[in-house]
Amino acid sequence: MVTETPRTVYWIENKLYFNLTSRCPNNCFFCIRNFRSGIGDFTLKLSYEPSIESIIAELKKSIHLRNWDEIVFCGFGEPTERLDGVIEITKWLRQDSSLPNIRVNTNGLGNMLNPGRHVAKELKAAGISKVSVSLNAQNAEIYEEICRPKMECSYPAMLEFIDQAKSELEVEVTAIALPEVNLAEIEQVAKEMNVKFRIRPYVPGFW
Repeated sequence: MVTETPRTVYWIENKLYFNLTSRCPNNCFFCIRNFRSGIGDFTLKLSYEPSIESIIAELKKSIHLRNWDEIVFCGFGEPTERLDGVIEITKWLRQDSSLPNIRVNTNGLGNMLNPGRHVAKELKAAGISKVSVSLNAQNAEIYEEICRPKMECSYPAMLEFIDQAKSELEVEVTAIALPEVNLAEIEQVAKEMNVKFRIRPYVPGFW
């Protein structure tokens, strides 16, 4: 049973997560937020966009609850919609050298959302170690069908971000095992780009 109050800081097993926004430039038909209000015991569907100051205040209550294995920007929206917030929180975290690696889960459209900025370079400078990019499709046609992007040319923009990011950060691309996609072809895209590939299970939204 999820809690009623939406959370900006939550955890799953031994990983600490940040939920900064509900905004996203895609409307993926398989996205968990279309079927649930949260994950585990935490409600993540935000009714408003919290200030970075309030997130850090919440973080102060949680950061030393456990020895976290990893810290991850991942919630019910795209973290780079609030790039400055990601950077500010990361810099605050990096004041404590005992904390683990910090990762951003992203759809790879941060450069489009933040025109004129080199998102991967800024993430690295702030203290991010890794990005996990939701590739999800073997070509632009399938991507348009299942991820339903709101911005034109999103698929090539994502590939460009991956190519930029791998010179700055550890990069992993992922794909959900959907009937509409060819996982072998997606893995080949990852190989050609010289980045790691991981398959994520598909959990149908029957709830």
